[in-house]
Amino acid sequence: MRKTFVRFVFFLLYPVAFGNDCGPSEYKSAAGECCPMCNIGTVVRSDCTGDLSTTCKPCPPGTFISEPNGLHNCFTCRNCVESQGLYIQSRCTTIKDTVCDVLDGHYCIDYSNSQCFHAQKHSVCEPGQETKIPGTKTLDTICVNCPHGFFSPSGLSCTKWTDCKARNEIQIEIGSSVKDVICTPKRRGRYILIIPVATLFSIILYLWQRNKSFKLKCYTLQHPVEETTSANTTEPKYNTP
Repeated sequence: MRKTFVRFVFFLLYPVAFGNDCGPSEYKSAAGECCPMCNIGTVVRSDCTGDLSTTCKPCPPGTFISEPNGLHNCFTCRNCVESQGLYIQSRCTTIKDTVCDVLDGHYCIDYSNSQCFHAQKHSVCEPGQETKIPGTKTLDTICVNCPHGFFSPSGLSCTKWTDCKARNEIQIEIGSSVKDVICTPKRRGRYILIIPVATLFSIILYLWQRNKSFKLKCYTLQHPVEETTSANTTEPKYNTP
């Protein structure tokens, strides 16, 4: 498209640069004749000769000419390439070129004659950063680092670390620019609950042991151990005279 634009400017400035004794609506042919220009959307089919005027032809599809001219060929319409971040805003006709515009999420990096020829995607802020100024069609996104005490896991906006004390909790892990601090509930209440439970369990265990010992004593008293003598033991016999 830039080559087309340069050729067109050259055509407009050619009479000024090299001289032209023809009228403002005429062009000088290769034979040196001053011939009437063709209207916009058309180019010269054949130059004028003698009493015959210039013969013009319309631009074929995909080409255009936007000024009266003495050219023999139309300019090729511009393509809006999506991979270059552009889309068609208005299509080409025989009298005007295609108008391209920048796709959403892109910004132009190559402007010429109020036309964008190449755009690229906006920068994406990294984790630990936030967007200071969103990107536009002419400017890229501006990112800044999160200050100390703030974090941004996705690079969108910085959020202040959680205040564990304000939540009556304790901090067990420090935060960073990409993650929040980690809080946990205080354990004092757990210890308070454990003490009476442990005391009650000790009392129950003591009473159970005591009751077991008491039952054992009672059983011993009710069933005393009987003394036994050997069945084979006999009293000695004495011989009488």
